[in-house]
Amino acid sequence: MRDIRVATVQFQHAPGDKPYNLGRVREFAAEAARRGAEIIAFPEMCLTGYWHVRNLSREAVDALAEPIPDGAATQQLLHLSREHGMTVGAGLIERSQDGHLYNAYVVAMPDGRWALHRKLHEFVSEFLSNGDRYTVFDTPHGCRVGVLTCYDNNIVENARATALLGAEILLAPHQTGGCDSMSPRAMKPVDPAIWARRHEDPAAIRAELCGIKGRAWLMRWLPSRAHDNGMFLLFSNGIGPDDDEIRTGNAMVLDPYGEVIAETCEPGDDMVVADLDASILPTSSGRRWLRARRPELYESLTRRTGREQETRHVRFGK
Repeated sequence: MRDIRVATVQFQHAPGDKPYNLGRVREFAAEAARRGAEIIAFPEMCLTGYWHVRNLSREAVDALAEPIPDGAATQQLLHLSREHGMTVGAGLIERSQDGHLYNAYVVAMPDGRWALHRKLHEFVSEFLSNGDRYTVFDTPHGCRVGVLTCYDNNIVENARATALLGAEILLAPHQTGGCDSMSPRAMKPVDPAIWARRHEDPAAIRAELCGIKGRAWLMRWLPSRAHDNGMFLLFSNGIGPDDDEIRTGNAMVLDPYGEVIAETCEPGDDMVVADLDASILPTSSGRRWLRARRPELYESLTRRTGREQETRHVRFGK
């Protein structure tokens, strides 16, 4: 890997309005290009909208979906990538050739190549299928990139498997923060009244976004995905009202030691840009720990325990 400048974005998508959402992607990509970024990450399902999808019929979800790479959205991402010489990742709903629907993340590269990640642990809609493979690929920028979408990052084995496939940079697109978690010590909803008064009382909304409902929750676990596996990590997220929840943003870039090297706590659309220093990868703790692995001990990780459940059941308790 060589040194590279990257960008990651938080923005409030418009549910079901792909032209508007693609317009925001174009605006941020143009600004990132002016600032010299070569890779930019946008949030999960930011082109189609996210949380409202849980209430849609099969037909309505299918109407939002499109094939990859021949669909209009992917083609626009590929055009945007060529225009700026930048690798661009963004989330949408895919309709596969066999008719399955997926929470998908497309990464368009300026040489015309593209990569597709299908979320492994899907729960937002019963009509979206789980992906069944990891996504790691080489880019024209001299670095190897992996993708894990939102809940995929919660499962530690996914980050490890992505690192073992050679990922040096992990794109981690999310729609999170402000969730009504079942756990009494995890996230809870952001107060809509505080959001509504965010301009009059910026301290109050920052306390919501940066506290346990947002950044403080992320800091319990997200840095370990970068640190333990020796990867840079680009966290992108929604911000603001998303149907009946309020996303917390917190777009950030972490280095292979799990240190935050750039972030935002703005209560609105924003982007952070950071320079990745490739020289710290080889001696990072996670990279050294990967070399100390003893795979002959890990057979139990691949055996079912009988306690496994579908992600929708784990997430919603039903």
